Amino acid sequence: MTKALIVATNTPKFNNVDRATGLWLHEATHFNQVMTDNEIDVDYMSPEGGYIPLDPLCLSADNMDQVDWDHYLDATFRDTHLANSLKPESVNSADYQVIYFAGGHGAMWDFPENKELAGIAEQIDQNGGIIAANCVGVTALLAMRKRDGNRFTSGRQLTSFTNDEEALNGLTSEVKFLPEDELRKTGAKFVKGDAFKPNVVVDDHLITGQNPNSATAVGEAVIKDLLK
Repeated sequence: MTKALIVATNTPKFNNVDRATGLWLHEATHFNQVMTDNEIDVDYMSPEGGYIPLDPLCLSADNMDQVDWDHYLDATFRDTHLANSLKPESVNSADYQVIYFAGGHGAMWDFPENKELAGIAEQIDQNGGIIAANCVGVTALLAMRKRDGNRFTSGRQLTSFTNDEEALNGLTSEVKFLPEDELRKTGAKFVKGDAFKPNVVVDDHLITGQNPNSATAVGEAVIKDLLK
């Protein structure tokens, strides 16, 4: 049975300003929906396990669609996936053919240097699985290494939340770093699309999306890869 592991942040607040953050719900729900539609089971993991905070802005009426509401109002999704996510030490990478790092600004603080998350993703990659990530969640790739010790992102085509999008958000001076800049520093071939429009980049079994509106397309690209 094919299974996917969705990874979300535990970080509830920016560390330098009084601003709440967390998972951007849309990025989890829309990827989750594609997996469900294709009869792929999902588990949720976070760096510390347990509660996954939601960025309060993602719950505004303007940012919620029917897929988001269907998940948010589902007790199993809330009580099992969001309230009791798995800890990395309880995850067996051999059980998963897909790992997906969801975004939300909280991920900037607990993804980029997390060797436990990276180790699980590296093993899934080495087992021939798919590494997927979206928006700020792509920063999880910064901690990953290839078998030879080189950066996982070096020479790979990918995308993430862009400098332009962060500027339009008005958060350039408040975020920990700019994902586009940091990924470029690792030697990644960054592919930028229009701001807040779906953009997905596929490089072999590495699938990345630019922004929250790319989450469905990332899921669809994962399914296409699984069917090869």
